[in-house]
Amino acid sequence: MSPAAIPRWGVMLPSFDPYRTHRYPVAEAARTAEAAGFECAWVGDHLAYVPPTLDPFVALAYAAGATERLSLGFSVLLLPMRPVIWVAKQLISLCTLAPGRVIFGVGVGGEGPEEWEAAGVPLKERGRRMDEALGLLPALLRGEPVDHPGPLLPLKTPALDPALAEPPPLVVGGRSEIAVRRAGRVADAWMPAWLEPSRVAQRAGLLAEAAEEAGRPRPGLVMMVFTNVNDDLDRARAEADGLYRGQYNLGWDQLGRWAAIGPPQAVAEEVARYAEVGADAFVWVIASPDQLGQIERLAEVKEILEKG
Repeated sequence: MSPAAIPRWGVMLPSFDPYRTHRYPVAEAARTAEAAGFECAWVGDHLAYVPPTLDPFVALAYAAGATERLSLGFSVLLLPMRPVIWVAKQLISLCTLAPGRVIFGVGVGGEGPEEWEAAGVPLKERGRRMDEALGLLPALLRGEPVDHPGPLLPLKTPALDPALAEPPPLVVGGRSEIAVRRAGRVADAWMPAWLEPSRVAQRAGLLAEAAEEAGRPRPGLVMMVFTNVNDDLDRARAEADGLYRGQYNLGWDQLGRWAAIGPPQAVAEEVARYAEVGADAFVWVIASPDQLGQIERLAEVKEILEKG
């Protein structure tokens, strides 16, 4: 997948409930995004974290059934937390039911040690488990038998059926140098969040360097941006603070400097700063309880950016 082929405009679906609304309008948000001209809808992943969360495979399958063209992305699946054979089976199933629409984003997470303990996975092993799992997945997805001794993910399995003729595009998330280098080695795109444009530019250079060392073209760069499109700046800030507190147990003071809030023109100008340093595509994380209304407001931002 070339950078030009990455779905340029995407939004996160409400598979998390940071505002404790006790509602998950995943299908409605996916349909709204598709109607508004967005190309991709994404979901996050946690087992037991700060907010209530849905399983990402289930959420994306639900969104797939509610839409026709929308790409469906993991942003990101905590791959090391799961048995790789079941990830392969679920991913094949989703790709079979929504052919050509799935983007497989993976990351190591690590923010919630309790969920790793609940999953029976040592937190300190997650990076090595990630690399080992990524090495196993291509053969599993192609429907090949695998006999792998380990060291961390021993696996002996017959061929999975059905299988995929082509794997879905792979996106690696994370801000660390290790994550960037991993993306450069194996991924079609790198997805960071919570970085200043200057840091994104620096990391993009590292991404290109790692890809060159691996004999590959530079992966694309998909930037996650927390947004609230609102003419009332105080309300936008308060709603973003509510997301941060409900989802990360942090507040505006810690995370607000990375948010793009305000009227459509102001948000567009903030997002454009990332395009200037190499971002090929964007995932907007909606920092508001009004998910559907914000998707429509973000369509205004998208229009401004497309006009240049």
